[in-house]
Amino acid sequence: MHMLEEDQAVAEMVGDYIWKRLHQWGIQRVYGYPGDGINGIMGALDRVKEQFEYVRVRHEEMAAFMAGGHAKFTGQVGVCLATSGPGAIHLLNGLYDARMDHVPVVAIVGQQASSSLGSDYQQEVDLKTLFKDVAGACVETIGNPAQARHVIDRAVRIAAAERTVTCIIVPNDVQEMSAVESPPRSHGNVYSGIGYAQPHPVPTEEELKNAAAVLNAGQRVAILTGAGGLRAPDEIIEVADILGAGVAKALLGKAVLPDELPFVTGSIGLLGTRPSWELMQGCDTLLMIGTTFPYSEFLPKDGQARAVQIDIHPRNVSMRYPTEVNLIGDSSDTLRRLIPHLERKTDRKWREHIESEVAKWWPEVEAKAMEKADPINPQRIFWELSQHLPDRAILCGDSGSHTNWYARDVKIRRGMMASLSGKLATMGSGVPYAIAAKMAYPDRPVLAIVGDGAMQMNGSAELVTAKQYWKSWSDPRFVVMVLVNHDLNQVTWEQRVLAGDPKFPAAQDVIDFPYARYGELLGFRGIRVEKPEDIAAGWAEAFSADRPVVIEFLADPNVPPLPPHITWSQAKGYMSALFSGDPNEVGIVTQSIKQVADSLLPHRSD
Repeated sequence: MHMLEEDQAVAEMVGDYIWKRLHQWGIQRVYGYPGDGINGIMGALDRVKEQFEYVRVRHEEMAAFMAGGHAKFTGQVGVCLATSGPGAIHLLNGLYDARMDHVPVVAIVGQQASSSLGSDYQQEVDLKTLFKDVAGACVETIGNPAQARHVIDRAVRIAAAERTVTCIIVPNDVQEMSAVESPPRSHGNVYSGIGYAQPHPVPTEEELKNAAAVLNAGQRVAILTGAGGLRAPDEIIEVADILGAGVAKALLGKAVLPDELPFVTGSIGLLGTRPSWELMQGCDTLLMIGTTFPYSEFLPKDGQARAVQIDIHPRNVSMRYPTEVNLIGDSSDTLRRLIPHLERKTDRKWREHIESEVAKWWPEVEAKAMEKADPINPQRIFWELSQHLPDRAILCGDSGSHTNWYARDVKIRRGMMASLSGKLATMGSGVPYAIAAKMAYPDRPVLAIVGDGAMQMNGSAELVTAKQYWKSWSDPRFVVMVLVNHDLNQVTWEQRVLAGDPKFPAAQDVIDFPYARYGELLGFRGIRVEKPEDIAAGWAEAFSADRPVVIEFLADPNVPPLPPHITWSQAKGYMSALFSGDPNEVGIVTQSIKQVADSLLPHRSD
């Protein structure tokens, strides 16, 4: 009897098999939060804890954000884990962030016992319906132990191959059933394997020649790159040199090329630069590389430019701007194949014009940053950040007015990484992205850029996760920067400019909170910067600390994050907000005059 009990104790259950199979797939880290809907899975994880790094977050949404951040910074499949019902529901925002930015994530969620489903049981949620949109490529329930093998295999394979989100649902009674290593060899059973074949679509020679013909015929070529260009910086530089082109960067492509290159015009769009705007308005030919940049009004006018697009997914081409030739393939490989067909532009006037505009732009940015504000001009915080960023730093942005300054003022250098929530543009991604980056690269300095609104939303809680794990990091530099302007500032400005409404204080005000002192309570270094002359010293101290740092900057909310080109409707909305009794009217007018003046006055470029 004793031997029978011992055999049963060591028998492999479905929960054990899930981790065994994921380990065979090469998964080494999982972000999650426990609950009774995944008791069997958690117990099994404890039994194989030497094979996995389990990162216990404070909220399931953060687990999904971290899995997505892991995928963005490593290129590997990220895995997140949540219990049934409310835990599974909490994952959704982070999973949508991953899906919309095309990164591979597998979500594993619990479910109530299969025998109780359909009885309106406690925490019973129709999870297949819930996840159908975000994980539509593959959302499956393991209802029988014989399914576990092929459900896990397909979820990981599809996530990796299609760079998307998949979901595995496991009822809690199934988790504790005896595992089936190999299903019976009978009709109705299937046998799956480990590994996936990375697709390598290759354009034909004819397609490459057609694309080259369009690019060679152009006299004023513009290049727009997104995240799909991150692994092709050298090829993009060579193509830009041959074609005499300028290169603009979508927000997720900020780290594709260093900003020190004289032909790189910087970010594009509402958060973009004037040189990028002028590049698109003046070009007669457009080459788009790995981007689904959403705002067509910042691209050339319809019919203005002939266009070529390179993307790994056929579904992404000609969706923002009408393209004449589409090349489906990896950006780096496709550009290498395209280069021999390109002809070097002998007339470099367009390139010289672009470089001249870029050279004039950076002094203008500096002048805007150095304007006085109350108490600190937020642009100056980011302008001075660039010179203090350590080599190989990883920058993790959030969504807010600070994203404008990150996009325009921060100079990225070669070897750095940078990302944020792109297409979803959700608040709350900064700190969990940074934690994921640090777990994946414990030897690299990491910076989270967060507004006070997002910090109060979830960032402060997730600092507890950093407290739990930071001593295992070989490089302790983990800096969380909080831009404190006591306002949900991006939304406030959107209300003013897009809707013509004044600020609504009851909705937009953010109460004060001692972020730096809170960091000190956690055992971190806390730094509070209240004066512009202390910005440089604050950054220097933050990046030389021997432990994580929370650094807060008191910033003026009235500095307008104006786009490089303001439409008549936006100008009317802006003035309407002021004349409607905006509570910050005086400060807004003062700062707007300064910023407009700096756009008009000449500045030295040396």
